[in-house]
Amino acid sequence: MSSPSSPAPPASVPALAPDFRAFDADHHYYEAEDAFTRHMDRKLAKSAVQWALVNGKKRLVVCGRIDKFIPNPTFDPVAKPGSLDEYFRGRNPEGKDMRALFGELEPIRPEYRDRDARVARLDEQGLEAVLLFPTQGVGIEEPMRHSAEITHATLEAFNRWLLDDWGFHYRERLFAAPMFSLMDVGRAVRELEWAIAQGARVVHLRPAPVPGPGGSKSPADPEYDPFWARVAEAGLTVAFHAGDSGYGRYAAAWENRTPYMEAFRGYAFGQVTQAGRSIYDTFASLIVHGLFRRHPRVRVASIENGSEWVPMLLKKLAKAYGQMPWEFAEDPVATFRRHCFVAPYYEDDIRALTDLVGASQVLMGSDWPHAEGIAEPMRFVEDLPGFTADEARQVMRDNARALVRPPA
Repeated sequence: MSSPSSPAPPASVPALAPDFRAFDADHHYYEAEDAFTRHMDRKLAKSAVQWALVNGKKRLVVCGRIDKFIPNPTFDPVAKPGSLDEYFRGRNPEGKDMRALFGELEPIRPEYRDRDARVARLDEQGLEAVLLFPTQGVGIEEPMRHSAEITHATLEAFNRWLLDDWGFHYRERLFAAPMFSLMDVGRAVRELEWAIAQGARVVHLRPAPVPGPGGSKSPADPEYDPFWARVAEAGLTVAFHAGDSGYGRYAAAWENRTPYMEAFRGYAFGQVTQAGRSIYDTFASLIVHGLFRRHPRVRVASIENGSEWVPMLLKKLAKAYGQMPWEFAEDPVATFRRHCFVAPYYEDDIRALTDLVGASQVLMGSDWPHAEGIAEPMRFVEDLPGFTADEARQVMRDNARALVRPPA
């Protein structure tokens, strides 16, 4: 028992009773069927994204191949938000297959495709604002990696659809992230200038090496410095959201499987070996290859990649620094803690992550309205046991809010 002179223990956050509205760093829309085609360069349209009727179902065709990243690309009907919550917490005692776990699908809701309906839904959810990311879009680049021209034209068309339908800072509550590739850095910079002029606050890069005719490169290679310099000058945040990073090619080398990623068709070997791998490598490259030394104002965020990869990365960075200090401008762990933000999965040990990197670097992300997310985003607070009220407020609101403002 504490003596009368002992300091009082920190106040814990009562479940479901925060005294603020949260800022959710991981919300999604379901793309309209013309998201990739409405503004596409007609000369390249047949080489990029098209629709086809296959066995009576509409399927997306990317670069001449039926794309399997999203098995239901029309999103109508679609799974209910949070229907896979228990599965992603590692609980499936009845051993149900994925189809059974999804449960009954429902017609697509207005708030999945309409920004005013989404704002109204945020009010019901108790959310102040959200970062908005694609669903189909985070898998679109891998099948295009052979062509910079097709990749850039497709992402540029997508970004103009995104501006049409969602805006980049709609009512200062919906912060949608336009998508970028660094395959042609000059073109990336021109697109970045356009996005900045349209009010973008957060932009998206794929967590993967940058493909090129001479082989892939780190996104932190000095070749791409014009892009990063403009990001820093504008005070933007670069988000790396999970998607198809091409790592299926490496897992496929161990088994006789297709190298193409298909959402919700996971298999044990890929789960054990690939989960968190691409974001680990991406953030390692940003630090080891000196991005933050050359651009000290850059901020990056890992979204929907979980956080189990963070302890091992920091451990390896610390060891490399001890062995080869000349390779780093400073302690790379300090670099991570200053420049990198992480949105853990709700099933992760968020307390351990916070103790490791600091409450200022942790983001609340519900993944709403995806099946693997949380049905009611504010319930994320229930996964913050032992957090002080101040820590919870940082994680649930303040950190994400700061990412949509230019740094001081």
